[in-house]
Amino acid sequence: MNDHVASTTAGRVLARITVAPALLLVAWLAVSLPLLLAGAFRPGPAICLFVPVAALVLWQGLRSRPRGTSGADGTSGADGADGRGAAEPGGLGAVSWWATGAVLAVAAAFLALQVAMCSEQIIVRRDPASYVQFATWLADHGSLPIPRREGAFGGDDRALAYAGPAFYEDGGSLVPQFMAGLPMILALGGWIGGTHGLLLMAPLLGACSVLAFAGLVARLVGPRWAPAGALLLALTLPMLWVSRSTFSEPPALVLLLGGLALLHDVRKEGARSARTKAFLAGAALGLIVLVRIDGLRDVLPVAVFAGLLVARGRRTGYPLAAGLVIGVGAGLAEGFALSRPYLRYLHASLDPLLLLTALTVVAAGVMAVLLRWERTGPRLRGAGTAIGRGRLPWAAAVLTVLVMAAFAVRPLVQTVRRVPDNPDDELNAHFIEQVQLIGHLPVDGTRQYSELSLHWVAWYIGVPALLLATLGAALLVRRLVRGRSPEWLLPYAVVVWTTVQVLLRPGITPDHPWASRRLIGLVIPGLLLFAMFAAAWTTRRIRRLGYGPRVVRPAAVLGVLLLGVPIVLSSGRYMVSRTDQHERAAVHRMCEELGPRRSVVIIERATADRFLQVVRGMCGLPAARTAPAARPADVRRVIGRVFAAGRRPVIMAAEPGQVRQYGPVSQVMALRTRQDGRTLDAPPGGTWRLGVDVWIAEPPRP
Repeated sequence: MNDHVASTTAGRVLARITVAPALLLVAWLAVSLPLLLAGAFRPGPAICLFVPVAALVLWQGLRSRPRGTSGADGTSGADGADGRGAAEPGGLGAVSWWATGAVLAVAAAFLALQVAMCSEQIIVRRDPASYVQFATWLADHGSLPIPRREGAFGGDDRALAYAGPAFYEDGGSLVPQFMAGLPMILALGGWIGGTHGLLLMAPLLGACSVLAFAGLVARLVGPRWAPAGALLLALTLPMLWVSRSTFSEPPALVLLLGGLALLHDVRKEGARSARTKAFLAGAALGLIVLVRIDGLRDVLPVAVFAGLLVARGRRTGYPLAAGLVIGVGAGLAEGFALSRPYLRYLHASLDPLLLLTALTVVAAGVMAVLLRWERTGPRLRGAGTAIGRGRLPWAAAVLTVLVMAAFAVRPLVQTVRRVPDNPDDELNAHFIEQVQLIGHLPVDGTRQYSELSLHWVAWYIGVPALLLATLGAALLVRRLVRGRSPEWLLPYAVVVWTTVQVLLRPGITPDHPWASRRLIGLVIPGLLLFAMFAAAWTTRRIRRLGYGPRVVRPAAVLGVLLLGVPIVLSSGRYMVSRTDQHERAAVHRMCEELGPRRSVVIIERATADRFLQVVRGMCGLPAARTAPAARPADVRRVIGRVFAAGRRPVIMAAEPGQVRQYGPVSQVMALRTRQDGRTLDAPPGGTWRLGVDVWIAEPPRP
């Protein structure tokens, strides 16, 4: 009896610890967004509101009230139930302590490694530093937009501009690119530990992603497979990579996996508890949009699933839909209120996505009406039952294999190109050409390399995992069409929908490991989930053939090794490779060298791109860049206007010769570090040198 109690306790611990990160993110975002919209995102109000909201959300999301013990209201509240009796509290039943302990150990070891290897991407070159600068502004000022402070340069001048990469000029102010979800999360780390604390949020979010994935594996495949699932995901190069810098994928993954796990737990809860958890699950899934605008695509199957629950008369359908609408609505409200220039830039892909979302919601509503209508409902349900008894289950399984095969041979029949039609696309094309030159490839800036998308996946998880994932997906779709394993319905739909969309059109600059961030959002975790299912199915088949534990256990270990060895071979070198170091100290020294009451004018493009917001946000000084048509005479005119405004001008560039004509020069940054290498048609293979020099001239007062 004591062993059973201990095992049940271990199951509750595993179930709760793997959804707690998603619930905490829901609470934090629910508190932070209204404060940001009100221009009052400050540590005092945010933390004071977060503590009670987090306590309430955790209490409602983690407590377990199984069916038959919590005052059910006539419905079981077990959406998609498969006829099994009431489960043990916590949703996982009896679980070995070694499984729970191993999951926690993997997450802790991953966190420790990532903290030790954490990068310091502060100087704006790509998205992580842009997120850091966005978060730094929020942590220090608590409101948007960012003022240009043109008065520090004597007012508007045709020779000056204020925008830079990821910071748009709009209506006389500066608006950060991207959604505000991740910067609001990072700001909490900034309040606790400054820039260092802000950067360390990345490893923490990565560890939470590993925990959340282990929780979903435990629920769908089995608790014994959870440690292996956590370890395999943690060892993949993309997971290691996005967890060392401030990327938006880890928090979005925590919300997605945690939301799916909560919905799985709903099936075994009493009616009232089930409705509450369904609402929280919907909120977690919807709030992905506040972190990543393309998360709207990922949650479309959730809208259909909510409609299906409503059609079947499940009382959790409406709470799930309500939570989803509130979460998505919060993301869209923030986007259109605070990130409108970013959404305008994405209009070519966002407008069709918004239309598809509207059509999906309408289709889900029509489906619910038709399934509940007494004239059409029985016929449709009967047709579904008949389909499940025919050949369609096998046809769906075969189609799954054929789709994966088509992605595998895609490079033989297609070369994906994109002709630039805006300045950002032209910069991307030029960047691709530079990488092609370095890699001794044919120079063609229109190449997107998207036809290699499935090969990208094989680079990072290995061919055995890819084959097992294909087998797992085929087995699952056959079960689902037959009406079995309903707990897999939504996870399967979300993984397959997102994976196919991403493999068809990754929509990212195709250098690696950069492009791997698109895969870690769900493609790699989803395929590993299917692979774990296939491995578990194989061991069960071996057991049914009459073999005992002496054969089954080694077979399971061998299966995990078969999956893990290619992953380690892919990521082993990167695992202990540090990049983007010393930027924090270099920026701090630069800010000290600049001093107070300076107005910084950056006259060289690359330096302006990298440092405009750094100077503005981390040094606290007004910064502007010269327009492309500006001449030295224009710079001298601006210098005079700065002096007239009662401030000291500083002219900044990358080389001393660029600023020497304006006054005495000095070097304020001489950073030497390593950056990620870049490959286009092969796995990433190392790091490159990175040097950043900044020189300034301080014009004498006239």
